[in-house]
Amino acid sequence: MSFSPSSDPAADINLIRDEINQALGQFIKDENRDLARIGKELDPVSEHLERFLLDSGKRLRPIFAYVGYLGAAKNPSPEMVTAFASLELVHVCALIHDDVMDGSDTRRGAPAIHKSFEALHRKEKLTGSAEQFGVSAAILLGDLALIWSDQMLHNAGLSDQQLINGLKIYDEMRVELMAGQYLDVYEQALGSQSVERSLKVARFKSGKYTIERPLHFGAAIAGSHPSLEKLYSDYGIPLGEAFQLRDDLLGVFGDASETGKPSGDDLREGKRTVLMALAFENADASQKSMLEKLIGHPELTANQISDLQELIIKTGAVTKVESMIEDFTNQALAALTHSGLSPLGKSLLTAMAGIATKRNT
Repeated sequence: MSFSPSSDPAADINLIRDEINQALGQFIKDENRDLARIGKELDPVSEHLERFLLDSGKRLRPIFAYVGYLGAAKNPSPEMVTAFASLELVHVCALIHDDVMDGSDTRRGAPAIHKSFEALHRKEKLTGSAEQFGVSAAILLGDLALIWSDQMLHNAGLSDQQLINGLKIYDEMRVELMAGQYLDVYEQALGSQSVERSLKVARFKSGKYTIERPLHFGAAIAGSHPSLEKLYSDYGIPLGEAFQLRDDLLGVFGDASETGKPSGDDLREGKRTVLMALAFENADASQKSMLEKLIGHPELTANQISDLQELIIKTGAVTKVESMIEDFTNQALAALTHSGLSPLGKSLLTAMAGIATKRNT
């Protein structure tokens, strides 16, 4: 296989996404055959993981890894595409576990994994707690996705040196992701209202593992020079933060028909995001009292959500976050003027900056 770029970066990105989807589809088909050999009891595990993996997903992390490789002026083989695609299974693990930790009932417009297995428990009239069964199953399915990401990478067919180069970044990425997930849980329990602390959570929970580390992963497999990795950090860290800030806005103001999650979900969960920190920071006494009273209540009504959305807008927090997204994105794009990046890499990374920050889901 040889990647043949067109004059349209969006079309090229769609082609890359198609290649990644093909690799994921073949992998999950093979792994589900192995599960079937263990027993029919695992059929729901196979069905739910396959649907969760293949039915939707932007594939940002594998795409950034692929583009990181192209940026080194090299053309990936099918084996490398499989290695890049393995990063999507890390993301699947994070999403499944995140829904458990946040108590989210839906994901991508369908019941979250723990709610699906809770429903399975009730349907089959099993003994014990349906809720606990659902949570336990989701933890195990998330763990299985993480194990599968290892298998997909190790069995992709990379050379020994490519695998050694890639594993260092791959391991760092997973450690940073888990650290960021803990920071998120801790900040929510702490009830902090700090922009600086919320940005740190955004950087490690989402930004680095979505953009910077996948770019490093692709570059490492390409055997690139350290200067390219620095360029990818200069681009990836600010763009990763812009990506998460957009996510913060969607978590409060997103259209449920597009995001697949209820509108205002972050308000019910009491997420300590940069948006919320800015709202608290700029609220007057009356507004702050309302925020403290309602943020984090899981039974918020639609009217209360609407009132909170209006209040947050009035504090100027939304305008400030939009400005931060623009500033971080411009900072990322400025990094692409550095030498060492292939013209194709520059074109695709410019297009990916828009995809990551100007989105509705």
